[in-house]
Amino acid sequence: MDALPPAGLHPSRAVLARYARQNLPRYTSYPTAPHFGALEEASYRQWLAGVAPGDRLSLYLHIPFCKSLCWYCGCHTSVTRSVARTARYARGLVSEASLLAAALPFAAPVEALHLGGGTPSALGAEALEGVMEGLRQRFAFLPEAELSVELDPRLLDDAIVAVLARQGFGRASLGVQDMAAEVQTLIGRIQPPALVAGAVAKLRAAGIKGINFDLMYGLPGQTTAHVEASARFAADAGADRVAVFGYAHVPWMKPHQKAIPEALLPDSMARMDQAEAAERALLAAGYVAIGLDHFARPDDPMAVAAQAGALRRNFQGYTTDRAPVLLGLGASAIGSLAEGYAQNLPDERAYLAAVEDGHLPIARGLALTREDRLRRGIIEAVMCDLSLDLRRVPLKVWRAAETRLEPLVADGLAVVADGRLVTTEAGRRFVRHIAAAFDAYLGGGPARHSAAV
Repeated sequence: MDALPPAGLHPSRAVLARYARQNLPRYTSYPTAPHFGALEEASYRQWLAGVAPGDRLSLYLHIPFCKSLCWYCGCHTSVTRSVARTARYARGLVSEASLLAAALPFAAPVEALHLGGGTPSALGAEALEGVMEGLRQRFAFLPEAELSVELDPRLLDDAIVAVLARQGFGRASLGVQDMAAEVQTLIGRIQPPALVAGAVAKLRAAGIKGINFDLMYGLPGQTTAHVEASARFAADAGADRVAVFGYAHVPWMKPHQKAIPEALLPDSMARMDQAEAAERALLAAGYVAIGLDHFARPDDPMAVAAQAGALRRNFQGYTTDRAPVLLGLGASAIGSLAEGYAQNLPDERAYLAAVEDGHLPIARGLALTREDRLRRGIIEAVMCDLSLDLRRVPLKVWRAAETRLEPLVADGLAVVADGRLVTTEAGRRFVRHIAAAFDAYLGGGPARHSAAV
């Protein structure tokens, strides 16, 4: 990836104020999930039957359980301590895997697997191993397949670590958010530094070497000093990748967020200061900036992919996963195929009833048009490469986007030159605004998105 044109390292306060309060998609897909509609099981089966020889698979399993609910959480999850409930859900995942494997025209090889949540370890070691064995019996995993998992450091016991090691997991993402005790109290997630460091040590001792940290800014009571200290903690812990996400306060979608006093949330200016503080700390520690909100060691595969222009973006964010087919398993999980997107039933009971009755548990989705695919490629290039070859853009699409881009270019957030649209260093945090210029759906419905800064 070419170096970004400078055009001022940081936007002015006046520029920030013009864009900070806009609500925009995160563009982990295009079109985005709020625009999905009804999708029949028969249509999804046709899509699966159309998987081409030579296509590789990526699997995403959603485990919607936690032992306690963090108040900032925007994930589809619920609290349970019922072993019977989680065991039934684990069996449901294996049943869905059977249905999907039978619907494919051949045994397509799996090159990536990601367990997300919720908290995947909430299944327990025995059920988690059962799910993995069930997947291996139904899908052909490549020897070099990358297996990754999201983990809560508070719920990482030796039995879970042993299962992950036996099953060949090589990467774990730890939800760290912020290391300050006062911030942790305000978000309902207490995890002292020693606990997090202990989790990292356990994983590495078991041979799980790839460690990601997820940090957040914009949390209640959080200051720039808090965010900077958390970024330094991640660097000192030796995390290979660090994601620095802005907290999305969406209590109309996630009612439990009402437990967070809005008066304690940092304003847009403070959020920008916090994001920049994290970036300064991570760059000083030797990380390279990737896309909107990721950082990686220079020799990490994600940094290498970004440099080569091979970075991708899917429902889990930035990724090195190149598989053309993503199958989502579990309640609310979303899959992506050549023909479009398919999302499972979000209600756990309805999901289980469907798979136990032999049905693919599809709730909704979207069949992609030719223009959707074109714009998806454009938006992914903007989000991943921070640069766009305008030869890829039809004149009609460019003319419409050009009008939207004019203020961003005038404010030094993007540059159009030599046949390319390039995000400047000052514009990196506004790349969602730049991508939005190519979004034909934006503003066309009631969808509500999080703040873009």
